This record gives sequence, structure tokens and C-alpha cells, in this order.
Amino acid sequence: MRRGEALALRWRDVDLDAGRLAVRRSIGVGKTKGAGERLVEGPTKTGRSRVVDLDAGTVAAHRAYRAARGLLGLDLVRDSALVLSNVDGTHRHPERFSRRFSGQVVRARTALGEERLPVIRLHDLRHTHATLLLADGMPVKVVSERLGHASATIALTVHQHVHPGMGREAADRFAALLEG
Repeated sequence: MRRGEALALRWRDVDLDAGRLAVRRSIGVGKTKGAGERLVEGPTKTGRSRVVDLDAGTVAAHRAYRAARGLLGLDLVRDSALVLSNVDGTHRHPERFSRRFSGQVVRARTALGEERLPVIRLHDLRHTHATLLLADGMPVKVVSERLGHASATIALTVHQHVHPGMGREAADRFAALLEG
């Protein structure tokens, strides 16, 4: 999910029994001259909703997270509640959320050793997700749909670095198909 999509996700959008969630909206920062900035909830970047399937580990993590949030207050786990809200139930500020993530990465790199963990931005998690799936042979169309791209061409363009070196594998596979 994009940052704004994750921050606008509500519990009614998450079906843990079915192992999927619906991405329906996004939160962004609106700036008005003379009035400062405000958080604005609106449609996704493409204007289209999508459903994303979740693996069993992610479902279990969501169940544990929801239970922990429920201990803080029942308002935080109602269907209308934001999954990643502030403790008072309000939207988190997208830019502050990214800065907090970056701070966590710095702390993790310090604790684990800088050579063991690369510098990574929050948005890089989307790229990592796509890159790993594409490198493992997942069809571009499926990856593109998970990411909510308007077109599979976007995934091909952004993640083209996955494909170099795969030409040899394709040649070998094709030769094996011809040889039967």
C-alpha cells in the first residue's frame, strides 16, 4: 500500500477471516494559503479501489495488533476506526509517520550494525515488495494490481532493474521447452 492508503485504512476494510483488505481511500496533506495545512481524506491515487490478499502471518499480526489496540480503547477497534490512527483515533500525519519510520530504521541499524541493514525509506517497502515478487516469477499484472498501479506498464518501468540477468534464465527455459 502507499503511505496515504495505509493511513486511511479502516477496520471495516480489513477482513481477517477471508485474509484480505480493501484499499478504498487515501489521506494526504492539503495546504491552503494563509490557513496552513490540514489532513484530507480522499480517493486512492488512481481513483480506484482494490482488494489485496494477505498471507496467514500478516493476518495473525493484524489480529494481535487489533487486540492490543482494543486494550487501549474500544473506539480504536470499531469498524469505522482507522487501523493506524493516533491513540485518540485521529489520522496520523503522513510526513511525520515517514519520519518516525526513518528514525526506527536508524535505531535498528545502530542496534544490528549498519552493514546488516540498508538505509530504507517507508516507500521503499513497496518497491521491495514488488521486486521480490517479480524476481520470484510472479506475473507483472498480479504485482501491478497488488500495488494499485493504473497500468502494468508502471510496474514494468519502475521495476525494470529486476529483469536484467533474467534473460539468460529465459533463454535456458525456452531451450528446455524446445528440447521437450
